[in-house]
Amino acid sequence: MPSFEFATANRIIFGKGKLREIGAIAAPFGTRALLVVGGMMFRAAPLISQLSASGVEVFTYMVEGEPKISTAEEGARRARDLHCDLVIGFGGGSAIDCGKAVAAFATNHENPLHYLEVVGAGQPLIEAPLPYIAIPTTAGTGAEVTRNAVLASPEHQVKVSLRHPLMLPIVALIDPELTYSLPPEITASTGLDALTQVIEPLVCAAPNPITDALCREGIRRASGALKRAFHNGLDAEAREEMAVVSLCGGLALANARLGAVHGFAAPIGGMYSAPHGAVCAALLPHVMEVNIQALRKRDPQGEALRRYEEIARLVTHIARPTPEDGVMWIRDLCSGLRTPPLATYGVQRSDFPTLIERAINASSMKGNPITLTPSELKEILDRAL
Repeated sequence: MPSFEFATANRIIFGKGKLREIGAIAAPFGTRALLVVGGMMFRAAPLISQLSASGVEVFTYMVEGEPKISTAEEGARRARDLHCDLVIGFGGGSAIDCGKAVAAFATNHENPLHYLEVVGAGQPLIEAPLPYIAIPTTAGTGAEVTRNAVLASPEHQVKVSLRHPLMLPIVALIDPELTYSLPPEITASTGLDALTQVIEPLVCAAPNPITDALCREGIRRASGALKRAFHNGLDAEAREEMAVVSLCGGLALANARLGAVHGFAAPIGGMYSAPHGAVCAALLPHVMEVNIQALRKRDPQGEALRRYEEIARLVTHIARPTPEDGVMWIRDLCSGLRTPPLATYGVQRSDFPTLIERAINASSMKGNPITLTPSELKEILDRAL
């Protein structure tokens, strides 16, 4: 067994109604909080009320869409100007990631490119970020328990990560009640992102026993809950199950590796106005299918193929499934959730060479269970288009 490391948020709080405890949870960490919030501000009203009642003064910073490097820079300036000693992220993965970056940039004053991967020097943070509390309102990215923030760099047409162990939140508060009002299309895209993030680490090139257990549990729960949450957003049990899946995915990806779905998602998200979860949903069955084909040709006795068979067993409940049975189940799930193809977001075949070149160099692609050839990568894009 290879050596491994496992790290996560200092404290994870999970349960329906837990948002009502946020005042007492946050107060020990600061008295002036910058609240980084995504989507509709009115959803944060109960959170602000709870914080204020506990003596925490709240200043808000709205994040529209997926955050850019400049978005995080501006948030950090606001935190410094207001003398904030605490940052709270409230929203989907975009708001949570932006909050992490704001907390880091608020105390580390070099140009952001000094710290960013791919487009910058990738240097480590020097100072600890401001204390950061993450409160997700979707069940998708698991960003509340990861050590990186994904930011868009429009001038480079790519999404990149700010990454450091000190960026792990001091508290991750997951209240499934916050997901009840998600519309079906967001439930589908975020849910398929969560499912991807328990599938890819299980078959990746560097799994470990802890992430394996988390992935198996997440796949098992998602197989029964995602369709139910999509068709009935007020199904409390299904929403709770998907919140667990998202949490498992965040824990897994932060401590193992991902694969070709996320290898493509970064350049696609950088080149087009395409939500991350929707891109993952469009790619997942096709990446699985091409990976299995490549493994059968070049590593038929390897562990990864056996793990794809295990995924098939978890989702289909067939006693002796083939890896392809799992692909078929995922494809049917995506169809039932009305997952749009990549062409919906403007992806064209003329862009394939650029996407493939950037995907090959993406950090996530290096975790794929087998190195895919450019023609195999093109096949994935052809099928997902």
